[in-house]
Amino acid sequence: MLDVTETIRIDESELGESFIHAPGPGGQHVNKASTAVQLRFDVASSPNLPEPVRKRLKALAGKRLTNEGVLVIEASRYRSLERNRQDARRRLAALIRRAARPPRPRRMTRPSKGAVERRLHQKRIRSERKKRRRPPRLEE
Repeated sequence: MLDVTETIRIDESELGESFIHAPGPGGQHVNKASTAVQLRFDVASSPNLPEPVRKRLKALAGKRLTNEGVLVIEASRYRSLERNRQDARRRLAALIRRAARPPRPRRMTRPSKGAVERRLHQKRIRSERKKRRRPPRLEE
């Protein structure tokens, strides 16, 4: 059981792991051992995720999410398979924790009087500059 928050717990059966050859340095050992971990978690059909968390997680996952709604996390930071497994699970839990936090509502603000004046002043300068670029008008 992967404890993410007090209310969200992911069952081990929902996590799929495959082990692949890790890229990067490692000498002769790197060609023999599959130490990198590819952790798969089906976000779309997980019964343990509330709907708002699922939506935010899909948005946060970005290109790590497949078209079928499966989140794929690759971990190859360490040379040990076990440490890479722990790293992948830790990263999944951190991502779900971020999605579990609801975003703060935006507070309506107004620009200051000085900011409005500066913007209008710059707009007038830009307008004059562009007017000077035009060819002279021939008045009849």
